[in-house]
Amino acid sequence: MPMNTLSRKPVLLWRSLAGVILVTLVVSCSGLIHSPAGTVDDVEYARRLWLVLEQQHMVGKQATALEPFIGAARPHGWVLEVDSRTVRVGNHSGFVVVKKNYRGNNISVADVESDRAKYLESISVMYKRESGYDPENLNWFWAQFQPDGQLVVMRRMGMKVMMAGRVMKGATPDKNRGCIYCHSSAGGGDYIFYPDITVP
Repeated sequence: MPMNTLSRKPVLLWRSLAGVILVTLVVSCSGLIHSPAGTVDDVEYARRLWLVLEQQHMVGKQATALEPFIGAARPHGWVLEVDSRTVRVGNHSGFVVVKKNYRGNNISVADVESDRAKYLESISVMYKRESGYDPENLNWFWAQFQPDGQLVVMRRMGMKVMMAGRVMKGATPDKNRGCIYCHSSAGGGDYIFYPDITVP
């Protein structure tokens, strides 16, 4: 093995260890994040969920076109399409809400209907996981996908976070941010803003 390869190993190991320590310190000391999103398990679960949603024709190139409407609610699109149903991921059947976010300069519903691919910016998903996953927040798993199924990456506290999992659960309810913070204010106590969508 070349000498320069051997000499790099301790440096790479130290950088990895320092990164883990830094993340642990930030998470522990800030009190802002209780269960960090974007863990390896979250990313893998999101990948499996995306494949199921593709099979159900809820996302991807073969997705069923729905009736778009003006949503105008950040961080979601100006024009939205929303679909929901019960789907199975592995051994668990859970209710899913899929929200397609369309953006563009002076975008209209007609624009989206004429060229969905041009205006589709991201896809927001909330999926009801098994009991015990996150009981304080009704066991919702959150994910934000790019149109091709890759997870959206956001910067939080100076770190890159894959947008999947408990987004962004605080140590206490008053410290919740992101999806959890916003959707916990939805009427009906189910974290869903649309009264015509009911969780079975």
